[in-house]
Amino acid sequence: MARTLQAPAGTPQRTTEGIDRVIAFANGKGGVGKTTTTANVGGYAALAGAHVLLIDLDPQGDLARDLGYTPTGGDEFFNALVAGRTPPLLKDVRPNLDVIPGGQALEDIQGLMVSRASRQDAADFGDLLHAAISPLADDYDLILIDTPPGERTLVEGAFAVSSAVVIPTKSDEASIDGVERIARRFLAVRDRNPMLQLAGVVLFGVGPRSLRLERSVRTALKEMLGEVAPVFETRIRNLEGASADARKKGLLFHELEGAVTQAQKDRLKSLRAGEKPADGFFSRSAGSLAEEFEQLTGEILARLAEIEGSADQ
Repeated sequence: MARTLQAPAGTPQRTTEGIDRVIAFANGKGGVGKTTTTANVGGYAALAGAHVLLIDLDPQGDLARDLGYTPTGGDEFFNALVAGRTPPLLKDVRPNLDVIPGGQALEDIQGLMVSRASRQDAADFGDLLHAAISPLADDYDLILIDTPPGERTLVEGAFAVSSAVVIPTKSDEASIDGVERIARRFLAVRDRNPMLQLAGVVLFGVGPRSLRLERSVRTALKEMLGEVAPVFETRIRNLEGASADARKKGLLFHELEGAVTQAQKDRLKSLRAGEKPADGFFSRSAGSLAEEFEQLTGEILARLAEIEGSADQ
């Protein structure tokens, strides 16, 4: 039976509009591939020539691991939000790819919003984020926001400024429950941001032989969400070695593929020279994951174009 999703009673009525071509990646459970998907979709879009901005709203700041830059702690981002300034950018983390880094300082957003709650004219987090992002929007073809699993204020603020939401999920029941929690966050923001659309669900970490389980999960998600959002056809398989290598090296999967190939050549060269090879990679190839993320990026961008087309009609 399909579960009917309704906005919580007492949802505040505000009027912040979303920003075109801003996608939030979210799930109510951690460890389901949000950050990895954000980083790799952004990386492929940039590789294809789009000018991309990634925004790390997660206090864990794990985009730094996926992209290999030094974590900042999020203090500059937090201070810019509070002061109403444009946040600092890490420019050219990859060609065509900039980042607003997050970190632990963003944990203080919840307390800040509570302290302002008694003031009727006080801006909420969605307002602060909109003021920070909107001056940058025209400089980018695509803005992707990585959200935390449990911080309602941060997630709903991201939804308030976005035009679309993508939900990565694993196939376990806890992850599916996380999808439902995010769907409720989505509905809580729709009155405030009517342009917000649920772009789709990504099956992440699915085993290569679990086709029956995958069909069951797709059916459950469609029953839950109805026609609100598709489950993307591309699934991201579970390759633990490649995933561990990517984060350890700070490489996206299409970059890891080349690095693994080069490491194998270097290892053979060392062995032939009678030398001890350098520590290598856990994985022998990242090609399949690279292809899957390339296909997923195409699906997400096509879905975004579909959403924009329907909004223009």
